[in-house]
Amino acid sequence: MMPSSVKMPQPPTPAHICPMDRTCSYLQQAGSELNIDRGILTVLENPRKVVTVSIPVKLDTGEVQVLAGHRVQHCDVLGPYKGGTRYHPSVTLQEVSSLAMLMTWKCALLGIPYGGAKGGIALDPHQYSVGELERITRRYTSELIKDIGPAVDIPAPDMGTSAREMAWMMDTYSMNVGHAVPGIVTGKPLSVGGSKGRQQATGRGVMIVVREALAQQDKPLAGASVVIQGFGNVGGAAALLFHQAGAKVLAVSNVSGAIFAENGLDIPALRKHVVENHAPMNNFPGGEWITNEELLTLPCDVLIPAALEDQITEENAPRIQAKIVAEAANGPVTLVADQLLHSRGIMVLPDILANAGGVVVSYLEWVQGQSYVFWDEERVNQEMEGLMVRAYHRVYETSQQRGIPLRLAAYTLGVGRVAQALSDRGLYP
Repeated sequence: MMPSSVKMPQPPTPAHICPMDRTCSYLQQAGSELNIDRGILTVLENPRKVVTVSIPVKLDTGEVQVLAGHRVQHCDVLGPYKGGTRYHPSVTLQEVSSLAMLMTWKCALLGIPYGGAKGGIALDPHQYSVGELERITRRYTSELIKDIGPAVDIPAPDMGTSAREMAWMMDTYSMNVGHAVPGIVTGKPLSVGGSKGRQQATGRGVMIVVREALAQQDKPLAGASVVIQGFGNVGGAAALLFHQAGAKVLAVSNVSGAIFAENGLDIPALRKHVVENHAPMNNFPGGEWITNEELLTLPCDVLIPAALEDQITEENAPRIQAKIVAEAANGPVTLVADQLLHSRGIMVLPDILANAGGVVVSYLEWVQGQSYVFWDEERVNQEMEGLMVRAYHRVYETSQQRGIPLRLAAYTLGVGRVAQALSDRGLYP
């Protein structure tokens, strides 16, 4: 590691700062802890490439609409870029840039040979037909054709996208190059080279790190009380996996509110009610309806925010009664709230560790796609568990050795590995 030429100042701690400022603040804290050279930090504060493309699409009505699509590639000193593609009305270039940087640290922390990227289009996918979404996805992919590839940048699903969009992206790329390229995206359907275990990967990763954290407190996962904000791809999978492991899932939520049962919810029945029958969650007979704010402050062993960012703030942090907060979403705890939780002795499992299961299995899918040798689900889950467990214990040991919170420990490991690689490779030219 290069010696430090400038001691980094302490990060700002306003109640609400923009996503990129928050991510850079974590980078600066890690840089200060490790005495990383200021020049290297300056390089790491800036994405290597930012691409914004125009996406004209003909709607089913015949109207032509033009959308803006983004792809930010943060750092590739460890390997090709990797990151999701998000369809959501709140997508901004700043948000995508922040998430790309987070992905860099996440991959480095897990020991995965990737750099961070992120893409997105500011749209509400529920307002478009399937045909319109396909045309949007294919045009977006075509516009990025020179900037993505299995050895360059590998997109994946994110908020508002799924295996369906990844199949469209794979097909569009493959048609442009003239042959099938399964390694161009991850999170694909199994029929076109997807990996078994991918659908539940992020939720499974959350469960694994929570299990390890509870074990260090001499508490079994079976019987632990768990509250989950969110019941989508991540929250729903986590709820089912915790239930199957014997934990008591007290409450889950969606955008309209939360459902609570003092003795634990019947998660398989709730999933059938909401996912298969498409019935409103508040009509489920096995619990009482509460607000999302009430859910966050329920007494429990583990609270899992698996929805959007900035859900635990300085306003509600003093009322959090969980013993462990596991960040299944990206950035659900603000800077100030994080400090408040730490001061109260509440363990926070940071997002770059807790929700890394998805990128781990994406990496395993990419490996399978590159080799054209595909594994059974048991092997995928075993490989993922090994990486997640080792990462958790590295973070915990670093936290204990340095006397710092788990979040800062995770960032020192991720940022430190990237900074070392950048130092070893040097600057071109």
